[in-house]
Amino acid sequence: MATLLDNQNTDHLAPAPTAETETNPTARSTTSAVDSSLVYATTLMVGTFLGILFTKSEVVRWQRVHEMFLFQDSHLYLIIGSGVAVAMLGMAIIRKCEASDIYGKPIQYKPKPFHKGVALGGMTFGAGWAITGACPGPIYAQLGSGVGLAGFTVAGALAGMYLYAWAKPHLPH
Repeated sequence: MATLLDNQNTDHLAPAPTAETETNPTARSTTSAVDSSLVYATTLMVGTFLGILFTKSEVVRWQRVHEMFLFQDSHLYLIIGSGVAVAMLGMAIIRKCEASDIYGKPIQYKPKPFHKGVALGGMTFGAGWAITGACPGPIYAQLGSGVGLAGFTVAGALAGMYLYAWAKPHLPH
């Protein structure tokens, strides 16, 4: 998505070839294939775990989301609050330890400025969430648990993403 929305971002590109990969092209392709397989396997395992977690915690149930938006049930507020607390703790640890990413670059938090587009985007996101009963993560858990109508939610999310990418140059950022 970063490449779709931000053409200047090159973090997704493979690192520049080294002397070893220039002289031995199979070294690069073998390493890339192993790394890719490991990344896909890890992603599949984490996604499966999150899908089970979302389903068991009832985050994927439309009724739970509906009750949350009507302020009738605090179940999802507690889950979201727990996620925010864990993220805050994680960011504090990253800052305190001056952690770096897997490429050795320091991890830095760069806050984005608030503007009316943030409010409009948040309202659009919230409306979509209230109507469909899912934000982006649980959509896949809904599909995996047999909620066929979640396919429409996926289609709407993709359409919204592409619409934003098309409109971004014309928006007042």
